[in-house]
Amino acid sequence: QVRLVESGGGLVQAGGSLRLSCATSGRTYRTYMGWFRQAPGKEREFVAAISDTFTYYDKSVKGRFTISRDTAKKILYLQMNSLKPEDTAVYYCAAGSDPLTKRTSYDYWGQGTQVTVSS
Repeated sequence: QVRLVESGGGLVQAGGSLRLSCATSGRTYRTYMGWFRQAPGKEREFVAAISDTFTYYDKSVKGRFTISRDTAKKILYLQMNSLKPEDTAVYYCAAGSDPLTKRTSYDYWGQGTQVTVSS
């Protein structure tokens, strides 16, 4: 059985940092592991993705967020620095394929973890 379980969300002041984790189990191997987020009343949007050879970021987080993974422990991470109030959302990890920025390309999802950035 495939499971993705996020953790690490919380409340932080603007300019602060958080690190999200996504523990995976089962046969989750896909070309990409990614992070998406969904703010209230908005569509779920791409944040970052990682493959065996590269990482890719949405322009809104590039330079502030870093995606990484520990393959041995089967954990995906998202280090978020210089957080802004507009980063407030539920963050989801996912496993999928091309095109890597499209929500519909990902077929395994976690339950999400709330990130709230206060101004």
